[in-house]
Amino acid sequence: MTASESPAVSATEPDWSRESREGKGWSSGRSLLAAIRDYQAARGPLAWLLRASAVIRHRFWSVVTGADIPLNARIGGGLLIPHPNGIVIHPDSPIGPNCLIFQQVTIGAAAGGIPTIGGHVDIGAGARVLGPVVIGDHARIGANAVVLSDVPAGRTAVGIPARIVGEDRGNT
Repeated sequence: MTASESPAVSATEPDWSRESREGKGWSSGRSLLAAIRDYQAARGPLAWLLRASAVIRHRFWSVVTGADIPLNARIGGGLLIPHPNGIVIHPDSPIGPNCLIFQQVTIGAAAGGIPTIGGHVDIGAGARVLGPVVIGDHARIGANAVVLSDVPAGRTAVGIPARIVGEDRGNT
């Protein structure tokens, strides 16, 4: 593999190293995700204590980031939120593995439904994904796009309202 080539990012198998906080310094997005993961993973006789700790950390990091990502959000592994400021995610909206979500993104309910985000989807800053839409695997949503209809796998959506542009991105 040459330096210009990069390995394909999976739309089905989460890459948990993307969420790792070790050696990364200040990372409010990773810390917020860690609180959510800890809350969802709490089991056993001390689950109430582990969940209470996760809730406190989640509230702290939610205030620091200004993000509204519920503790019961359905988020696949390997999510990257490098700038979590202002991100809003509906608790019932499933997000596939290895996605990338930038600041000020809203994934929310409208028209009686919620979005479904596929695996390895990149969502640009300020984008809005609203209503009962399906975003296919390996799709990209441009910055400030307002997505109100489905985006096929491997395609790019831009504009207000969003329209499909460019070539199929395939599974890279």
